[in-house]
Amino acid sequence: MPARTVMIQGTSSSVGKSLIVAGLCRVFREDGYRVAPFKSQNMALNSAVTPDGCEISRSQTMQAEAARVTPTVAMNPVLLKPKGDRRAQVILRGKPFGDFEARQYREEVTGQALETVRECLEELRRDYQIVVIEGAGSPAEINLRAHDIANMTIAAMADAPVILVGDIDRGGCLAALVGTMELLAPEERRRVKGIIINKFRGDRGLLQPGLDFLEERLGLPILGVLPYVRLELPEEDSLGLPDGPARGGAGIVAGVIRLPRIANFTDFDALRCDPGVTVRYIERPDELDGVDLIILPGTKNTTADLAWLRQSGLAERIAALAERTLILGICGGYQMLGREIHDPAGLESELPQLPGLGLLPVITRFEARDKTLRQVDAVWPDGAGTDHPIQGYEIHQGISEITGNANLFRLADGGWEGCQLEQRLFGTYLHGCLDNDFFRNHLLRLARRRKGLPDQPAGPSFREVREGSYRRLAAVLRQHLDLATIYEWMGFERGSA
Repeated sequence: MPARTVMIQGTSSSVGKSLIVAGLCRVFREDGYRVAPFKSQNMALNSAVTPDGCEISRSQTMQAEAARVTPTVAMNPVLLKPKGDRRAQVILRGKPFGDFEARQYREEVTGQALETVRECLEELRRDYQIVVIEGAGSPAEINLRAHDIANMTIAAMADAPVILVGDIDRGGCLAALVGTMELLAPEERRRVKGIIINKFRGDRGLLQPGLDFLEERLGLPILGVLPYVRLELPEEDSLGLPDGPARGGAGIVAGVIRLPRIANFTDFDALRCDPGVTVRYIERPDELDGVDLIILPGTKNTTADLAWLRQSGLAERIAALAERTLILGICGGYQMLGREIHDPAGLESELPQLPGLGLLPVITRFEARDKTLRQVDAVWPDGAGTDHPIQGYEIHQGISEITGNANLFRLADGGWEGCQLEQRLFGTYLHGCLDNDFFRNHLLRLARRRKGLPDQPAGPSFREVREGSYRRLAAVLRQHLDLATIYEWMGFERGSA
């Protein structure tokens, strides 16, 4: 029998759909079901690599982790990675398909993309008992409805009951729920079975008149009012980044350069979880004052963001701090730290060659070749005779060559990845390198010693923190959500796996 389905849609982006899907995946898994997440089309610069070398959204990877299953490309068959206001790279079935402007994508690609979505959904429904589907943005975007491959089209394809989520923390939630329902076509409204109010703070009794109004006006049950909770789980896109730099706090200050095209900023979640670390997102040179660890993150366009670094004055400031401040570059940030970037085919720049920041003995070449997509198991020789396991994943164009003996991580095949210089400058292609507790804690120890602070016990295990967040999320859903009704809509008796 094909897997039963349920779909979570929202009144807008960033209302909490991704976390609710993750929570349901963990609840159903705890109840004994084989469950998988699914999002047909995702637009995000936070991505991950599956074991078979395919690129999918970081959110679906997180949801698969919550479900305790291996992430596969079928869980996110279409990924759009913005390269500007009007253009995006299309990842189809985990591989680059091309760069398209929005109109061109809708007219030329969505037909093929929808067929890929259908195949992937059928694959998941063959392999699992439950598929929890996440919508994208809002289903009520009238200008996008004709080419919808993420919301009601998928609900109909999966014959899924739809639960509509509104975010009450940002205000206007009740109006957004009513307006969304009003803008749906009659057959789409019939698919919506219930409402979730998300991110509520305060006395539920004060909210009750609004809940009564919604149930009467929409003729739908309120399945739950979920409280605002802080969880150490990855954000899907840059809407989840803080609006300004964090200030204060004892201990180490890590400054992440907020590049205009920043990608995979989930690399820094492990730092945010450490009580001895304050993470700032940096946009101006003066914001680097008092920073102990400077991080250049990944980017969708290395050369354009390198030009922004120079125009903003950050490049000069970083170079001036390099003698006394730890610096880490990841992926595109690693490429920027090198001496030169060669782009003879004009893949990213009109210039065939341009200088990097010159802090690492690295030369990067962009070539018209397939993007590197792979999970990596390596070791980090700590210099004291111990090799520590390192896991991460690579998503990048370009090949970087190191001059001299400045290697960082040793690969299983005997090769090397990344670069380090004098225990103060580090560069690597490995997203997720800071999730590895020993390597992260080593960098923080170096930063403390440079700052004159005493060594401290290692921070919490990031994997344990993440697992604790999944358990807590599931517990919140069990306490505040009418799960019995959701099971009934899917045709299950609760706990009958």
